[in-house]
Amino acid sequence: MAPRGIGRFLATALSLTALLVGSSSLLGETSNAYATSTAHTTDNTPSATGWQGTWRAAPQQPFPSGTSHDGMKNQTVRMVVHSSVGGSALRVRLSNAYGTRPVLIGRVDVASHQTGPVTVANTDHMVTFNGRKSVMIPVGQEVVSDPVQMSVRDEQDLVVSVFLPEATGPTTWHHEAESTTYTSTPGDWTAEAGGSPYQTEIPSWFYLDGIDVMHRSLNGTVLAFGDSITDGHYSTIDANGRWPDWLARRISPGQQFSVLNEGIGGNRVLTDSPTAGESALHRFHRDMLNQIGVSDVIFLEGINDIGVGNTTGPYVSADQLTAGMKQIITEAHARDLKVFGGTLTPFQGAAYYTAAGEAERGAVNKWIRTSGAFDGVIDFDAAVRDPNHPLSLNPLYDTGGGHLHPNDLGYKAMADAINPSLLTGRTRQISKLPVGGASTGGGGSTAGVEGVGLLATGVALLLLGATSLGFLGYRRRSVEG
Repeated sequence: MAPRGIGRFLATALSLTALLVGSSSLLGETSNAYATSTAHTTDNTPSATGWQGTWRAAPQQPFPSGTSHDGMKNQTVRMVVHSSVGGSALRVRLSNAYGTRPVLIGRVDVASHQTGPVTVANTDHMVTFNGRKSVMIPVGQEVVSDPVQMSVRDEQDLVVSVFLPEATGPTTWHHEAESTTYTSTPGDWTAEAGGSPYQTEIPSWFYLDGIDVMHRSLNGTVLAFGDSITDGHYSTIDANGRWPDWLARRISPGQQFSVLNEGIGGNRVLTDSPTAGESALHRFHRDMLNQIGVSDVIFLEGINDIGVGNTTGPYVSADQLTAGMKQIITEAHARDLKVFGGTLTPFQGAAYYTAAGEAERGAVNKWIRTSGAFDGVIDFDAAVRDPNHPLSLNPLYDTGGGHLHPNDLGYKAMADAINPSLLTGRTRQISKLPVGGASTGGGGSTAGVEGVGLLATGVALLLLGATSLGFLGYRRRSVEG
């Protein structure tokens, strides 16, 4: 191309770039009184801006009856969550994955926790979505808030208060929080530091499925994926005694790893349940692969497939169960994740224990230990079994959990069985940003804005190519939205 032609092309391309960049702010605008959400998807690489997950709860469908089914109206729900790593700012994630109608969030506030439903005075921050205090979450979607300028410490209890002004219908929730949630008398009590409006206690989280923090120097994120044993059932309420909590205490401060818990009580690898969530095969894309910043996965699941399958059904063979695990491992490896297999813990004496089920557990554990399918093995079975009766939990750890769930001490033993040197962290370069949601930076619906940004960046790169090489080549690229 002649120099004069290059000049004309550069002038035109620069004008186009300016138009695209200027248009991005217009795409983020909405005329509604509340912010709206676009479909939300994420990549498992850390955000280039430094956002990392510090807390997660796997969403579940509502039960056939009760609060989760009936929903709420003109109430504030106050939830206490526990960070694994700190940061200089935070973002709140809300999910309507299983709602039957769009849900209006009237206001969200976040504060430091003092005790019960009481927050620390003068720590309250109002959360916004696209610059507004209200947000409508469409059915099946998640929204991410604007950044909240609130510092978060490692191992800090945070309070998230969500006002629901209109009838929600069936909710999206996490049933067994092992943490006390408080619901209010009628009205918006999100900014109230005291506890007097919060008269009802429920051990579940509603709509809240994640907290991110701004943390630029994190080595990686460990995601614990599993069933009630990962969810921490029968650990001490409000004490954060789940095994992922104990792991975070070991590795978060010194080694700069976040730990996320994506366990669901009763969950199975192969079978959906109306009260125990979608199967691992059906939920692992959302709850594992699409979680931002994940580098390492610890997978502990299958005991419910065996226990239920050998009693009430449907029966699941060891080969079927390991085939399901292999599918998850393969897709995780395609996302550059390391997956470590946890051996299934003893369950002799549990309500669904059978000799046939025990034989199947042995076969699955042998495969986990010897197949080489996982990137490493964490022998949870050896960590908590009774050395004199290896088919049962150690009596020190078996105190009220139905001979299936360890106590706090047992969960700590599980965390202690994990060798931190196994964890790889994230060494590769960031390949792309999260796409969609309510906000990934300064607020606004980002699916279209990020597409414009990528296109503008592409134009700029083409300009460089035209200048240095004397010609211009066009190459198609895909943009997620």
